Amino acid sequence: MDTQALQKLHDLLHQSTSNDTAQVKAATAQLNQEFYKQPLCIAGLAQIIGSSPEQAVRQLAAVELRKRVSQNSGNLWTLLDQSSRQEIKTQLPNLILSESNKLVRHSAARVIAAIASIEISNGTWNELLPFLQQTCQSPDVNHRDVGSFILFAVLESIVEGFQLNALYALFGQLVNDPESIEVRITTVRSLGVIAQYIEGEDKVALNAYRALLPSIFNVIGETVATGNESGARHLFDVLETLLILEIPILGKNIPELVEFLLRCGGDTSYEPDLRVLALNALNWTVQYKKSKVQSLDLASQILQGLMPITTEAEPEDIDDDAPSRSALRIIDGLATNLPPDQVFVPLRNLILEFFRSPEPSHRRGAMLALGVSVEGCSEFMTPLMDQIWPFIEAGLQDGDATVRKATCIAVSCLCEWLEEPCVAKHQILMPSIMALINDPVTQKSACTALDALLEILHEHIDQYLQLIMEQLAGLLQTAPLSVKAVVTGAIGSAAHASKERFIPYFQPTINVLASFLTLEGDGEETELRGITMDAIGTFAEAVGKENFRPYFPDMMAQAFNGLEMGRARLRECSFLFFGVMAQVFGEDFAPYLGQVVPALIESCKQLEQGEEQSAELIASAAQAFSSGASPTEPINVTELDANGNPSIELEDVDLEKMLDVNSAVAVEKEIAADTIGTLFAATKAHFLPYVEQCTLELIELLNHYYEGIRKSATDSLLQSVRTFYEIGEPTKWVAGRNVAVPLEKQVQDLIDHVLPPLLDMYETEDNKSVVSALCMGLAETINTVGPALLESKLETICELAIQILEQKALCQQDPDQDDDDIAPEYQAEYDSVLVSSAGDLVAAVANALGADFEPAFKKFYPLIAKYYKKNRSLSDRSSAIGCLAEIISGLKGAITPHTLPLAELFHKALEDEEAEVLSNAAFATGLLVENSDIDLSGQYLPILAALQPLFNVDDSSPSPRLNAKDNAAGAVARMIVRNVNALPLDRVLSIFINALPLKTDYLENRPVFRAIFHLFRVNGAALYPYTDRLLQVFAIALDPSAPDQVGDEIRAELIHLISAINVEEPAKIQAAGLAVFLPGA
Repeated sequence: MDTQALQKLHDLLHQSTSNDTAQVKAATAQLNQEFYKQPLCIAGLAQIIGSSPEQAVRQLAAVELRKRVSQNSGNLWTLLDQSSRQEIKTQLPNLILSESNKLVRHSAARVIAAIASIEISNGTWNELLPFLQQTCQSPDVNHRDVGSFILFAVLESIVEGFQLNALYALFGQLVNDPESIEVRITTVRSLGVIAQYIEGEDKVALNAYRALLPSIFNVIGETVATGNESGARHLFDVLETLLILEIPILGKNIPELVEFLLRCGGDTSYEPDLRVLALNALNWTVQYKKSKVQSLDLASQILQGLMPITTEAEPEDIDDDAPSRSALRIIDGLATNLPPDQVFVPLRNLILEFFRSPEPSHRRGAMLALGVSVEGCSEFMTPLMDQIWPFIEAGLQDGDATVRKATCIAVSCLCEWLEEPCVAKHQILMPSIMALINDPVTQKSACTALDALLEILHEHIDQYLQLIMEQLAGLLQTAPLSVKAVVTGAIGSAAHASKERFIPYFQPTINVLASFLTLEGDGEETELRGITMDAIGTFAEAVGKENFRPYFPDMMAQAFNGLEMGRARLRECSFLFFGVMAQVFGEDFAPYLGQVVPALIESCKQLEQGEEQSAELIASAAQAFSSGASPTEPINVTELDANGNPSIELEDVDLEKMLDVNSAVAVEKEIAADTIGTLFAATKAHFLPYVEQCTLELIELLNHYYEGIRKSATDSLLQSVRTFYEIGEPTKWVAGRNVAVPLEKQVQDLIDHVLPPLLDMYETEDNKSVVSALCMGLAETINTVGPALLESKLETICELAIQILEQKALCQQDPDQDDDDIAPEYQAEYDSVLVSSAGDLVAAVANALGADFEPAFKKFYPLIAKYYKKNRSLSDRSSAIGCLAEIISGLKGAITPHTLPLAELFHKALEDEEAEVLSNAAFATGLLVENSDIDLSGQYLPILAALQPLFNVDDSSPSPRLNAKDNAAGAVARMIVRNVNALPLDRVLSIFINALPLKTDYLENRPVFRAIFHLFRVNGAALYPYTDRLLQVFAIALDPSAPDQVGDEIRAELIHLISAINVEEPAKIQAAGLAVFLPGA
């Protein structure tokens, strides 16, 4: 490039660093037009890096040179003549060594990386690596700084061509550099890059890398201790990389890592933001290395280190992070990822210790820790609640407001995950919470607790409804906006609990809430408007469509307005509202589909950072880096890329702002995807014009990075298959491997489009909740559609279930878990949910295939039965027996070859201490007696002896005990029908009939009534003493004001029996109120 052109290029670069936007745009346009399309600009920019007296110009020249070299896969660089390329390769490394400014050095280093990514792969820059090794070992610390950064930048661009194992000795020196923290930090960043290229079988590399881990931890600790936030963020990124890799780099160092992170996170002399980084890394360790944390029993140590951190103050803004919030997040992670006995036992002791402290902050921390642990330990906690309630009651009355607020949060969590124990305490909880609502200091937290309690209160709300509505209605007028939001949510929960009893409060309440739907501000106004939309949807469910119909058009209009306001939160709430309205109004919602469905599809299609958000980010980045606010560090970010869009450096982007945008949009898309399935199910054939497009969009979302979206897309796709099948009013399918009732072509086509991508998703799915949703959705769809769904995918679906039951699915693996490691028997409660969902899938396959499933059952039986062991969790034991029962129901007589091992297993289960297991064991025993061709009447007496304790309950007993009694009655009924003569009828009937009517499991009414019909036919005299009692049971079963308990077939036969009894005992029929069911009545 001649001198005149070089000077012009320099001047335009200088103009690009101006504060004047017009000058910058003009310079950028001229650079793009006159220089950046020509190979010679590369040589010119390289000269300017070495010659310009202006640091800002040298910096910009380096940035632009990297872009030109990389442009179009290096095309512009390769068009430059060979001698110029060689000159740049020779001179640029030395220019960087002599450069005084760090930013320029780093930008120029990235130029070398860009060149290296082209030249090294071609074998045309063999001098680079020796230069880097020499520079990195130079006695001059500045040279080591430059060399280590160039090496890092090159490794980021190209690893091929490097003998990585030969670099470990060099890295061992650099990571312990005695003079420069920058050298040490950069070296750890390089180690983060090469870790991604280590093969699991390369023991030499693994051992060499592991030897450096203590030094890596030391460097991370240095950055935290010295407040080096930029360095710490880079190095914690490296640590996260090491944690998520599928090679066992960190496995043997997990105890050391945990201790190090606890020390960094717990040291209050360090900067809070850096402590949060350390605690976040500890959270990753729990998530990604849970098998090591579990096998080494590290939970107790971690909890002891975290509890003091929970006592620290929290920021006012809920979106601000702090060490205390990070510590609670880790406790939540421990509870949901590890077996509850490893977590809640030590945590309970710590909670008790901290709650007895005279320091309010300790009591507050104890309550918050209790609250976050409930989700993952709810099953384990249930029998321990008598020990916990005294602390909850004391916390609600504590003299310190922060403790009372924390206790309200704990109550909210308990209500969400431990419904029955909380409902049983409503007479204690409700007055305490209402008192706290009267206190402005605790008002908001108390309303949140009230919301959660009302959600589960059901019929118990009657005694509180008037008081609640009077108090909350007052707060709607006087409270600040943030409190009005939680009050509105609580009113919605009151409507949910009270249902039609909410009608007297409906009109005055909706008239007040309607004003909130006109709010247009950000923040609290948006939140209140969104919660109001949710609450009004709940009102509609509570009062019914006819009562809500006058408000329906206006509320829909407000929901559409919310879509137009440009806020993801309001769009999310509008979508939820549309789903609720469709469920309430059914096919009456169909006229709105033309407006609603396009909005849902548009939401599903949007990018996480849409064009507007990208423009805002680019503008803010440009302002930060080109405004001259820091005149020594200007960076041009306004160049257009090949597509005409602004091009910016990734490091210049406000990633936190981008992630906030992404998170809100992702949740909106999750709700949109879920709503699609809801609308189809509610509006049925009216939705058909939209099925194809919606299906394509949902399939696309199966690959989304956010698990909530994948789960919603899975649910909606399978819901669509079920709905499409049902609206065709098909002939009932017949169980069997060969499809006796083919599907309609359109239904088969939809299945062929939906099923393959769902099963493909499973192969790479690492989230348990998504896989659980897939299993449960497949199970429900198979039970609906029948064997035709399995026709081409039977083996794949069975293999999916087998992998989960063997705990070998991808989502059940840890990177550090060896292939031959045996999966632990005691697992997290969330893991039990996944196994249970796989059991549901197996049972559905058995139901669809019927007797043809028997060969497969030989494979499945040991996989399922192993989950019934005394050391397994309640959920595992219960779901194992329940799954086997459902399989028997599907196989029917084909279960016969497996009768004896099943009978032995069920007998053990009838000795279990948990009512939930006993209930399933009674159900399974009855089904086995009913279906097996082997006569089990010889075992009736021991079976009856095992069932007898299940009948010893009263109406106030917990729901699981009542359910167990109902299933015991069903088992006895099946035994009666199978062989009444083998029973000691005189003793059995008294217990059996006194157990009626059933209280919870109405499906068991069918075998119960079949047994009664059978006895009337074969031994009516035995029932005569119980006639009055049975007529009362009949009246309850036939009550037209109650939900159906028996089904049409049993109802018809029961009415026939009543007619027969009326011939002999008309007065008794009249007295029991059954005369209305007699023919001609």
